[in-house]
Amino acid sequence: MTSSSRPLLNRRLTEFGTTIFAEMSALALQTGAINLGQGFPDTDGPEEVREAAVRALRDGRGNQYPPGPGIPELRTAIAAHQERRYALAYDPDTEVLVTAGATEAIAAALLALVEPGDEVIALEPYYDSYAASIAMAGGTRVPVTLRPHVDGGASFRLDLDELRAAVTDRTRLLLLNTPHNPTGTVLTRAELAAIAELAVERDLLVVTDEVYEHLVFDGEHVPLATFPGMRERTVTIGSAGKTFSFTGWKVGWVTAAPPLVTAVRSAKQFLTYVSAGPFQYAVAEALRLPDSYFEEFRADMRAKRELLADGLEQAGFQVFRPAGTYFITTDIRPLGETDGFTFCRALPERAGVVAIPNAVFYDHRDEGAPFVRFAFCKRTGVLEEAAERLRKVFTR
Repeated sequence: MTSSSRPLLNRRLTEFGTTIFAEMSALALQTGAINLGQGFPDTDGPEEVREAAVRALRDGRGNQYPPGPGIPELRTAIAAHQERRYALAYDPDTEVLVTAGATEAIAAALLALVEPGDEVIALEPYYDSYAASIAMAGGTRVPVTLRPHVDGGASFRLDLDELRAAVTDRTRLLLLNTPHNPTGTVLTRAELAAIAELAVERDLLVVTDEVYEHLVFDGEHVPLATFPGMRERTVTIGSAGKTFSFTGWKVGWVTAAPPLVTAVRSAKQFLTYVSAGPFQYAVAEALRLPDSYFEEFRADMRAKRELLADGLEQAGFQVFRPAGTYFITTDIRPLGETDGFTFCRALPERAGVVAIPNAVFYDHRDEGAPFVRFAFCKRTGVLEEAAERLRKVFTR
């Protein structure tokens, strides 16, 4: 034990203890509850993709260090995916970088592009690694809150005037996530056009987390990099884990202009250097799957969205039916509850179901207090059982 009175943990990270996901998953194990907290599927993705990984292992491909930027086959497949889907042409050699999941891509981008004191605007509520990555880079996070609306269907919306007002002379970067976790909001083409105009006008860099790009149920996914003036200032992040249901492989990527990729790679090389060698070959094959795979994947998740959303509504929750992602945000106030933390900590014993309090994704904790998130990337029978357990408890 050190004799110094100085805390062991770097002060930038003191606000980040054990994540709520670890706490709630432990509760699920203790109680035998159905875990709809953490966003990982309970089945594997396509068999042919898993077999591609096995084949790479057996053939000795990727068992040693792969190239720093990622294997050429995967970088080529990522570039082809971006061009086929969005007419975005990227050079696989200079404009694509493979990362240890999207989480490392986010961290590397912020460590590379943000200086101490720079302001980073993020849409609140946000995935918890955003706040930690901004802190590690020494940046100052500036939340712009997505707020609930119930006219024309319950959803969370961005106030573009609030976003514009948040930009100062110290703003370096916008950190966007669409489709948005945890609210399920998908930014519209008009909203993205306004964000693009603002970024160009104020000369801002933008990092866009688009890992749920293939899980849009209402509307469309439009990459910010497709708007005028944005390709050269946008770092786009994608992930195989969310699209192919192999979250444990931790394969993500960055596409951006060469100077941005070079900057992100400079940070990334000292985080993991490389990762997931054999899995990179498998993901390269996965990205070449026919359109029918992506359509069936989305249709399956849409059906699960409806199943769980209907069950939650029948149990008495107010449901914000997501336009994208595989999460549903609910309001617990119709149940006579106001504190999401207390509600979620009691829910495993009370109903045999685990959820996540949205307040953990907010700087303004009061804004998120009554909201609770459920994941629906589970087997149909599991979702049916969870919905039935909740109905039994809350409709007594």
